[in-house]
Amino acid sequence: MEELTAVEYEIENQVEVQEEPEVRTEPQSSKDVMISFDRVVKLYPNGVNALRGVTFKIERGEFVFLMGASGAGKSTMLKILMREIDPSGGLAMVDGKNLKKVKGSKIPKYRRNIGFVFQDFRLLPKKTVFENVAFAMEITGASRSMIKRQVNTALSLVGLQHKADEVPSHLSGGEQQRVAIARALVNAPQLIIADEPTGNLDPENSTEVMHLLDEINKHGITVLVATHARDLAESMDKRVIYLENGRLKDYEYAKEAQVNE
Repeated sequence: MEELTAVEYEIENQVEVQEEPEVRTEPQSSKDVMISFDRVVKLYPNGVNALRGVTFKIERGEFVFLMGASGAGKSTMLKILMREIDPSGGLAMVDGKNLKKVKGSKIPKYRRNIGFVFQDFRLLPKKTVFENVAFAMEITGASRSMIKRQVNTALSLVGLQHKADEVPSHLSGGEQQRVAIARALVNAPQLIIADEPTGNLDPENSTEVMHLLDEINKHGITVLVATHARDLAESMDKRVIYLENGRLKDYEYAKEAQVNE
């Protein structure tokens, strides 16, 4: 896979990851921690307690899977990270920022520093591949020369530079998801959050997308992938944050319990 040349990614020295997520620790704002949840709670107005004192850390440059059954709290956690909702309690931090303090006009700027990849691709149907990726830079006011350079770099990284002039309807599902990944990359984020990125793909394309995310991670970008694809996640040999009824559980223990049911 080609080295990125037009987009610079930096990674600080790593520290040891907290291996026991149930252990409560004091909030930290370490330069080596990209995502930190400390006793985070989310109680919805209808009484649903979606997160119940969740504590974990994800290192800068780490690749982590977020797993759990439907209703376990994964979507709530992602909404907090995307600044769609506030936690009801506890401290949620991304790149040293307390997310509760990221409000109003600060939210779009915060989101531009994170690359989001969705299950349904969310491509603009009448725009070409190049234009879809470029759009993420245009809204930041980047110059045309910078847009051209970085879009071509991102498309090259995902292997789609030769499809730059195609519209999404002319692409396969796997290709559309690679365009979405290029769009997530183009602003040189330090963090990529992927929500079920293989949910609409066949097994072959799912494997390709996961391997692509793994290659991106090797450039020092932190990657968090929410998925139901247990076999695919296990084949990647990455850390798993496992949610069950709004609480963190040991993944190996939860997997064994499911087998014995």
